[in-house]
Amino acid sequence: MRITGKRYLDYSSFIKQTFGERVQKISLDIGFSCPNRDGSKGYGGCTYCNNSTFNPEYCKPSKSIQQQLQQGISFFSKKHKSKKYLAYFQAYTNTYSDLNSLKKMYEEALSVPNVVGLVIGTRPDCVSDEVIDYLADLAKKYFISLEFGIESTLNKTLEKVNRCHTFEDSEKIIKKCENKGFYIGAHLIIGLPGETKKALLNHATVISKLPIHTLKLHHLQIVKHSIMAVQYKRNPNDFNLFTSEGYIDFITDFIGYLRPSIIIERFISETPKELLIAPKWGNLKNFEIVAKIDKKLAEKDIWQGKFYKNAL
Repeated sequence: MRITGKRYLDYSSFIKQTFGERVQKISLDIGFSCPNRDGSKGYGGCTYCNNSTFNPEYCKPSKSIQQQLQQGISFFSKKHKSKKYLAYFQAYTNTYSDLNSLKKMYEEALSVPNVVGLVIGTRPDCVSDEVIDYLADLAKKYFISLEFGIESTLNKTLEKVNRCHTFEDSEKIIKKCENKGFYIGAHLIIGLPGETKKALLNHATVISKLPIHTLKLHHLQIVKHSIMAVQYKRNPNDFNLFTSEGYIDFITDFIGYLRPSIIIERFISETPKELLIAPKWGNLKNFEIVAKIDKKLAEKDIWQGKFYKNAL
């Protein structure tokens, strides 16, 4: 069911419908690592990763969770009229600790006035049964969303970018989280090395079979201080990066293959100018890209799920 006049389910409308008003996410960095960084599964992290590309200035692990949230709320209160906030555990893998430590951090965030829920970014291989049960309990009182970095449905791609988990790991844990009372999110990067347009469109079909509620998408970006930046410098022809026009045209087709009930949270990620190597889209902002996607969907007469049943 559409909740706006758009040709897809959009996240901001979903949030307004859920809470009756705009709700602002406040990013947190609590100093977690990842198993493909600390040696438990690998070293170096994902080849595309530089967490500085999305950490706001107030967001530093040297500050307490309460401090980060209070400064984030102060920052956003100057820009928006939000009265409710979601604590967004964003940087690295935010379930990668023992349950007691996680409880302490999550509950510190929920103790801050006007924080009405948690959004927790993680990996599919770092969520235990006891964490699932704890989040299910929290979800009885708060808005809880658990977001999984899937990135690709192809294992050869996941191996190439040093994810150190498989797509089957994602399938298994997401199915475990089904019907637990909290929202399940997924994240995909569109255009990782070696993936054809056919493979990229197939991501939509495969991901639609999982019991996810929300989906974040963004095009591959080469950022400074990442392993991929070195790979790109050495062999730029190994990368087939999207132009803005090409991405907009592609993503409208992708939307057509998605299950109609998936809420699309994001189409692109805006990397700070000083960190972005490629592709450079002439400083196009997120809202401008969204407007162009909306226009292209109308031009092509595509809506979310148009090709979904035929692709199954």
